[in-house]
Amino acid sequence: MKNTFGSSVSVTVFGESHGEAIGAVLDGMAPGIAVDEDFIAHQMKLRQSVGALSTARREADKVRIVSGVFNGKTTGTPMTLIIENQDTRSRDYGELAYKARPGHADFSANMKYHGFQDFRGGGHFSGRITAGIVAAGSVAITALRNKGIRIGTHILSCGSVYDRSFEDLIDDIDRLGDMEFAVLDEAKAAEMQVAITAAKEDGDSVGGRLETAVTGVPAGVGEPWFDSLESVLAHALFSIPAVKGVEFGAGFAAADMLGSKCNDCFCSENGAISSSTNNNGGILGGITTGLPILFRTAVKPTPSIYKEQQTIDINTLGNTTLCIKGRHDPAIVHRARVVADSITALVLCDQLAMRFGTDWLKA
Repeated sequence: MKNTFGSSVSVTVFGESHGEAIGAVLDGMAPGIAVDEDFIAHQMKLRQSVGALSTARREADKVRIVSGVFNGKTTGTPMTLIIENQDTRSRDYGELAYKARPGHADFSANMKYHGFQDFRGGGHFSGRITAGIVAAGSVAITALRNKGIRIGTHILSCGSVYDRSFEDLIDDIDRLGDMEFAVLDEAKAAEMQVAITAAKEDGDSVGGRLETAVTGVPAGVGEPWFDSLESVLAHALFSIPAVKGVEFGAGFAAADMLGSKCNDCFCSENGAISSSTNNNGGILGGITTGLPILFRTAVKPTPSIYKEQQTIDINTLGNTTLCIKGRHDPAIVHRARVVADSITALVLCDQLAMRFGTDWLKA
C-alpha cells in the first residue's frame, strides 16, 4: 500500500478505524520549529464529530507525540503522532464481512487484499485515518504561518446551499480558523445545517464543495509538467476519502471563457506584481505566480446511508440487499475542511523545502 506522500517533507499514515490506534509519521521537517500542542488539539477538535450533524462516534482524539520533538521544538528526525481509538463499536460491522457497502471501498479492497483487510468501520480506508493527517498538518500549518503563509478553507456549498466566495482573503482566512462550521456568510450556515438534518431524517446524506485559499507563497514554487503544483496538490487532495473533484482558479468555468477574459493581466506597483483577476488560481506552468493559490474540492455525499440498497455477497457473488447499521455522518464536508487545510500545508511544506531547502521552513 502507498501510505507515504511527499519527497523532502513527507507524511505517512497508519492504522485502521477500529484498530488500537491510528496516526501519522511526519518526516523531513526542519529542526527548531515550535510544536504547539494546544494548536494541535484545536485543529483536531475542528475535525471531530459535533452534535446531530455528525456521527455519534465520539473520539477524544488526543494526540500523543512519541518522537521527533524535544523541549517543544522539532528535532529534525521523524515525528510520530499516535491517536488511540477509544469509541469503537465493531459489532455493527459484522454483516460487512461479506456484503459490500455501495459507495465504499469494501468491494475494491476485497478484490485487492483477498479478504484479509480489516473491514470494521472501513478499516484503513476510513475517513478516521484523516485524524493523523490533521495532527501532522497542524505542525506544517504552524511552520507556514511563521513564514507569513496563511491557509483557509470554507464550505462553499452543502446540498443546494451556497456560501459566498473569498473577498478579503486575509480577513476571511483569519475568521475561518476558529469556526466549527466554516462559512463566510454566517446566515448560510443555518440553511446548510437544515439541509444536512433533512437528509439525516430521511436516512440519506448530502455532499458539498470546499474552497481553499492560500496567501503568502512566493512566486517560483513548483515544477513543470508531471510535478506541477496543481498536480501535486490534486494528488494529495484526491487522497482524502470522498473527494471526487478538484479545480483551480476558474476551473471548469474557464472552458466557457474567452482568452481575453480568462487571462490574468499582470501589473506592477512599487515593485510588487499583482493582477485584478486570478482565474488561474495563482499557478501558471505548474509554478506559483505569487498571487493567492485558490482551488475548490468536491466532496461526495457520505456513502453510509440508512436506506436499503442493492449490493452483492462478496463470497457467493450473488445479489442481495443491505441496510447498514452503526453510527454515520449525514454529511462530512464540514469536517473535511480542516483536512483540506492540513494536507495543503503538508504539500506546501514539501514544495517549499524542495525549492529553498528544508531549513527555510524554520522561522
